Amino acid sequence: MSQSEFNDTAPGVINLRLQDVKDAALVGIVSEQQALDLWRWLDQRDHQRSSAPGAAASAPVHATGPQFGFVNVLYYFGGMVAISAMTLFMTLGWESFGPGGLLAISLVYGLACLKVADHFKARSLPVPAGILATLAVCLVPLAVWCGQNLMGLWPPGGPSSYSAYHTQIDWRWMTLEFATLAAGVVMLWRYRLPFMVMPIAVTVWYMSMDVANGLMQNTGFDWQFTRDVSLVFGLGTCALALWVDVRSRQAHQAAWRQDYAYWLYMFGAIMFWCGLSLRDSSDELGKFLFAVLNVALVLLGAAIGRRVFTVLGALGVAMYLGYLSHRVFKDSLMFPFALTLLGLAVVWLGVWWQRHEAAINARLGRYVPTGLRPIPEGFAQTR
Repeated sequence: MSQSEFNDTAPGVINLRLQDVKDAALVGIVSEQQALDLWRWLDQRDHQRSSAPGAAASAPVHATGPQFGFVNVLYYFGGMVAISAMTLFMTLGWESFGPGGLLAISLVYGLACLKVADHFKARSLPVPAGILATLAVCLVPLAVWCGQNLMGLWPPGGPSSYSAYHTQIDWRWMTLEFATLAAGVVMLWRYRLPFMVMPIAVTVWYMSMDVANGLMQNTGFDWQFTRDVSLVFGLGTCALALWVDVRSRQAHQAAWRQDYAYWLYMFGAIMFWCGLSLRDSSDELGKFLFAVLNVALVLLGAAIGRRVFTVLGALGVAMYLGYLSHRVFKDSLMFPFALTLLGLAVVWLGVWWQRHEAAINARLGRYVPTGLRPIPEGFAQTR
């Protein structure tokens, strides 16, 4: 079509939906990356228009993806109750069945969960399918514990009750954790449902504590060493999340283009931040660098579209300000006034940030690899 034909035939206004952009990518008119870039640009442009002086209050809002509605709340609530019943709330009453009885129960439960997960997935119900498959993975440590006890392979001196798995740190749990990681990866490959990453991320968190416990057997408990191991595990988990994030966004199959990195980011960031925050710096420079690093976490969260980094970074900055008020400037008359002004400035910054979030994310996104740039609202991947 020539330029003149385009001007003559094109309508003045087209109501463009997110699905239209996706459909254009599916039929090959544009690539998926081009569709993503186009929608990001349109989203940024509309944010700029709506925040401009004199803009209409009823500025059009882009259609977004599925909301976390009542049905999904029921799904996740019921699923978490079932998962908790077989993990956190495994009481001594259940253990009266003995290792053999518990092994049979866990195997029957696991097979039933997988059967129902297959049923839900075949009927295009990925959320309940993911919850049931996740419950099957959560039963793996119970089955392994029962098997070890039946074969007499449970190391002596450790917890004698499975209910202690979620409450006591002990290096003997590592066999259960390795088995859970292996089963989780296999089941994730089988079902390709992002919620199944949750037990994998939780298991890595548990493993960070149990590995530290195993390495301290000859020296006794050292909480500083445990803290540093948590920090290292957190960094490693975040690095894995970055790799998974890039791979899932660049995947050719739709089943792999989901947000498999969400839970890894969450638990990795928490492990890293907690290990970092528990480090006791004896000088003011170290504490200031802690605050600077937390500011960097805020910017990192905005740059890659992961709010967990932003929230934790904001908490770190708040901790530093609290330290300044109670220690460094505790006798200063002007510090409360300065802190009040700073708090109001932060509120104003939040309002400004909300109005220009799309433009900020797009600008910060220029400094990160293409595969890690934040996905605009509506392109959000399934968790």
